[in-house]
Amino acid sequence: MTSRIALLVLGGGLLFGAWLFWTSSNDQSSAERAYEAAGAVTANLSPEAERGRLQFNQNCAECHGRDARGGPGGPPLIHKIYEPSHHGDASFHLAVRQGVIQHHWDFGNMPPMTDRVDEAQVNDIIAFVRETQRANGIF
Repeated sequence: MTSRIALLVLGGGLLFGAWLFWTSSNDQSSAERAYEAAGAVTANLSPEAERGRLQFNQNCAECHGRDARGGPGGPPLIHKIYEPSHHGDASFHLAVRQGVIQHHWDFGNMPPMTDRVDEAQVNDIIAFVRETQRANGIF
């Protein structure tokens, strides 16, 4: 009987923790707070990442904000949700080719972007995002 109660308490705690993480990361206003709290350091970018920053700001900033800070149509990519262990580089390629069904934020679905950027440009954009993430302590 006590082990059953312990399992229920443990299960409830895990569910509460998952709910707490989900609600705090899904709050759209947390997008800008998360970016600004990190300070969005983008200095010392490699040439590839600097090209990616330019490509991002020309093709993605309309939704994701300048320098990936998040905007009215999309979340910040300089955020722990997009760390490489959760959203690998292939996720970015798939997002551009196939679009993305809304799943972390309440911005709606992302359509494919193949008419805006090609594979080489996506690689540069990924370099920009990853280097900026690392500069902000997101691994």
